[in-house]
Amino acid sequence: MKWDGHTHTKFCYHGSNADQELYINRAIELGFERYTISEHPPLPEGYVVDERLMKELAMPENELPLYIEYAKQMKEKYKGQIDITVGLELDFLPGQLSFTERIVEQWQKDLEDVVYSVHYLPGVGGTRCIDFTPDDFKTNLLSYYGSMEKVVDEYYNHVESAIAVASKLPMRKRIGHINLIEKFSLQLPPIEEEQIKRRLEAILPMLEQGNVGIDVNTAGLRVPTCGKPYVPEWFLQECLRRGIECVYGSDSHKPEHVGLGWDWFAAQTGQ
Repeated sequence: MKWDGHTHTKFCYHGSNADQELYINRAIELGFERYTISEHPPLPEGYVVDERLMKELAMPENELPLYIEYAKQMKEKYKGQIDITVGLELDFLPGQLSFTERIVEQWQKDLEDVVYSVHYLPGVGGTRCIDFTPDDFKTNLLSYYGSMEKVVDEYYNHVESAIAVASKLPMRKRIGHINLIEKFSLQLPPIEEEQIKRRLEAILPMLEQGNVGIDVNTAGLRVPTCGKPYVPEWFLQECLRRGIECVYGSDSHKPEHVGLGWDWFAAQTGQ
């Protein structure tokens, strides 16, 4: 099935305010058969240190019911043309897991797909966003941990914990952009490939045992400081060999992002 499993909407405050129809019509034009709407849900108040950034990261709590209804309307509107699935891109929130649990419990009957992502790590002054800007990463994460090796290990520690939590979710679930830590790799000290390989190899059985899939996220291809998908080719092939669900994700924040990187995914998976 040609499926885009990670997309955003006008409810994303660091994306586009374009109507959802523009995204979905683009997906239909490109021959997609399924399209998952997976917006960022609210965050706990003050979770991230930077108050200005907090306003851009996720919708306010009073908009979550509006978003769910919006996604359900799209599902009904496009019935018979494309399978729209209602989802969320949940965040792994150490210290605030009950916040996420409450969202899942409240909306469980509506949620078909969850992309479970690690965007945040402890840093200078509190919780920091790992994918904000290269300078912010250097100032508030690299300086805090002292080396890229230590930042990367802490990131994958969080990914492993996220897999454990995601494995208990009742709906279809997958880990979002598993190598998001590489987003600014061309402007940061190098990350040792051996470290990444060692950590990802340890993650494979966790995914398999937890029945947690992978968001084969190609957004890194359009990021100048990355230039590659957030899933290494060898890792994708090993996931496929083990029967771990691998779902292409454009991570579209604008209608023109839909479908970008599909050719790479199709070449890797033989689609």
